[in-house]
Amino acid sequence: MNRLNSKPALLALLPALLLGACASTPTFNTAGVDPFLTPQSVTASPQAATGKSVQWGGTIIGVTNLPDRTQIEVLAYPLNSKARPQVDGSALGRFFLEQSGFLDPATYKQGRQISAVGSISGTRNSKVGEASYDQPVVDARQIYLWPEDQGPQGSGVTFGVGVGSGGWGSGSSWGVGVGTGF
Repeated sequence: MNRLNSKPALLALLPALLLGACASTPTFNTAGVDPFLTPQSVTASPQAATGKSVQWGGTIIGVTNLPDRTQIEVLAYPLNSKARPQVDGSALGRFFLEQSGFLDPATYKQGRQISAVGSISGTRNSKVGEASYDQPVVDARQIYLWPEDQGPQGSGVTFGVGVGSGGWGSGSSWGVGVGTGF
């Protein structure tokens, strides 16, 4: 088989591979989001933050289904440029994320990473162990549950092309590779 004849077919697949690699990145409407608000700053001054929009994320601690909505408790982390929580950094505090309707706790389970955009509706007192703790409540407009695979974070899309020639025969080879890491 002549490998050079397969080159046009592989090049035709390249745009589809690149688009597929980017399809798993969430698109958030961040218009009006206050990038300076953190769970800690909202806890310190809840009245000043009520009604403001935030984009937060982190690791799910627990999920509670209420009659008309689901409450997700989240340990907040800074977000990278793709809005994915950077769990290798320092935690920013805890917050409650509320979504109308039912979210399955088997899917939105403890340890999963989540990102969201929503509005601060106040704070709620809860317990962490025996300690009483005020946590901001975010009414979610958009939620993204990150895939469970924890591949490299923050590297985006990578692309490489290789061409080689066999020293002992008359054949040549080449290849194309695409990878993602969010």
